[in-house]
Amino acid sequence: MSESDNSSPGTANDQNEAEENTSLSALVVHEAIRSEGKEELDRPTTSLAWSGLAAGLSMGLSFMGEGLLRASIPDAPWRGLLTSFGYTLGFLVVVLGRQQLFTENTLTAVVPVLYDRSKQTVLALLRLWSVVFVANIVGTLLFASSAALTDIFSVEAKSAFHEIGVHASQVGTWTTFVRAIAAGWLIGLMVWLFPAAGAARFFVIVTITYFIAVGELSHVVAGSAEVAYAAIQGSITWGNYLFGFLLPALAGNIIGGAVLVAAVNHAQVRDELR
Repeated sequence: MSESDNSSPGTANDQNEAEENTSLSALVVHEAIRSEGKEELDRPTTSLAWSGLAAGLSMGLSFMGEGLLRASIPDAPWRGLLTSFGYTLGFLVVVLGRQQLFTENTLTAVVPVLYDRSKQTVLALLRLWSVVFVANIVGTLLFASSAALTDIFSVEAKSAFHEIGVHASQVGTWTTFVRAIAAGWLIGLMVWLFPAAGAARFFVIVTITYFIAVGELSHVVAGSAEVAYAAIQGSITWGNYLFGFLLPALAGNIIGGAVLVAAVNHAQVRDELR
């Protein structure tokens, strides 16, 4: 056998199999997310608003899922390990349903801005963030109002909702902010895993969001439904909702997702993009 035969890269089937079993490179993952983010930036405002409203309503399912499990499981030191699975419900619906969630779709939109820092791209990002965030919060307020002011849920479930909402509101501004950074970081990492996750997206979503719940980390949209419920019932003030939870959670999620995930992962491939 000649030397050229020994150095042969193999058959076409061997090469295809090798490609299929090779992990995606950081550059490929980055470009997949940048392409998706560019699509989000180009969407019409009305589409973003309706999708964001749907996501806000759907995120109420995280509040509902955790509350219903809490109402059904006896109080015990391990109860939180089970009720936290209910928290994953809203994220599953939103992400798999391709709805606009502030800390998920809006993070992908940061990557095109890091790549092309033109005024037009920055303004498109600000439009996306503002429209989706407002729509998300309106959706959570609608869900919380329906849960608090109607008889959709049992007395036991409403009691569990109240406990969750009051507890989330009593964490404190600084703690909420710090925990929100961690939650934004985890959601950002979840998004970064999607291009390579394939059919395992379901398990990625459940795993990441489950530990957000177990760690009692602060997600601005999911937490909005919880704390708004307590405010609607009169257990806390709306000032507490806005300044004690919503704004510090918003700031923390942005730092955790946009800075710790998007900016850092963009930096590792910046020279390759050039």
